[in-house]
Amino acid sequence: MIKYVASQFGRFVLLMVAVAVVTFALVSLSPVDPLQANVGQAALLSMSEEKRAALAAYWGAGTPMHERFLAWLAGLIQGDMGTSLRYNAPVLDVIAARAGNSLALMGVAWVVSGVLGFGLGVAAALAEGRLLDRVVRGYCFVLAASPTFWVGLLLLMVFSVGLGWFPMGFSVPVGVAAADVTFADALHHMALPAITLSVVGVANVALHTRAKAVDVLASDYVRFARARGASRTGAMLRHGLRNLALPAITLQFAQIAEIFGGSVLVEEVFSYPGLGQAAVTAGLGGDVALLAGIALVSAAFVFAGNLAANLIYGLVDPRMRPTQSGHAGGSGFSPPAPDAATPSAPTGGTPSGQPASTGGAGFSPPAPDDEGRRL
Repeated sequence: MIKYVASQFGRFVLLMVAVAVVTFALVSLSPVDPLQANVGQAALLSMSEEKRAALAAYWGAGTPMHERFLAWLAGLIQGDMGTSLRYNAPVLDVIAARAGNSLALMGVAWVVSGVLGFGLGVAAALAEGRLLDRVVRGYCFVLAASPTFWVGLLLLMVFSVGLGWFPMGFSVPVGVAAADVTFADALHHMALPAITLSVVGVANVALHTRAKAVDVLASDYVRFARARGASRTGAMLRHGLRNLALPAITLQFAQIAEIFGGSVLVEEVFSYPGLGQAAVTAGLGGDVALLAGIALVSAAFVFAGNLAANLIYGLVDPRMRPTQSGHAGGSGFSPPAPDAATPSAPTGGTPSGQPASTGGAGFSPPAPDDEGRRL
């Protein structure tokens, strides 16, 4: 376990360094002029040369990338992520002020898309080839091919402009003091962005769950349960859901990166003040300190989600818990034993006329008796 934790910590450090280097390199290669983007072309032309040089030094426009990176890295080691030049505030303060909105938005979308996608995928598999299956697949194919910002604009035009059910944007009502904003007001403003992320995120979860559920329904142990009198739905609920748990967990935690990426576009469409909108502002303004800070936070968030998925595997299936050496097959988890039975395989005698062995479903054939050996 200690070696496993150490290996994960080493991977995390390498990931943070790689993200920081790539972020600084991309901003340095960007054609965006931070002076022109933040001061304006007209104001920049009216400035004196001394004023331009002072602003360039303040924004670090003429400083080589490696010098800026080393100076920023030295401050990061001391707990200082730098100052956001666009917001004129420490990067940690900007991230802390906007992280709550983004985490609430992504958390709601993550849970709703996971639960709804898993339910639709199982329902479509149980109704394979029928109307419900075709409707679910059509819905998923359309949304999987639809850009997130386009879905957000469509919902904004219908439910905000046309019907007036939701506000046009922002996280709080306009003109209301922060102390007067209620929890219901925050939920009302978050509802439409969360719905946008949820309906788009459902597609991948439902399609993958449906494919896995179809394989489970065609497995030997489900056919054995059906032969013993269980219905198709009963066999799935009693024996199939546990075998869908691990793929569902993998897919659900893999959704974190996609939901975070989608939240950037959704926050821009709905003018929702979160980390995504701050990242766009930093990128367009050449605010490398803020952009690097948001990139590190998002990478740490995704890494934590994947690590949580690996740890939850051990709770669902004890055979996948970390080994004492902390390394098994490169993942830190011990593979199941070759003779281990399928966890959800039903037990009991075989029906008449059926072979005792089910071809890998976890059933052992009966031993021959003495009379059979004499024959």
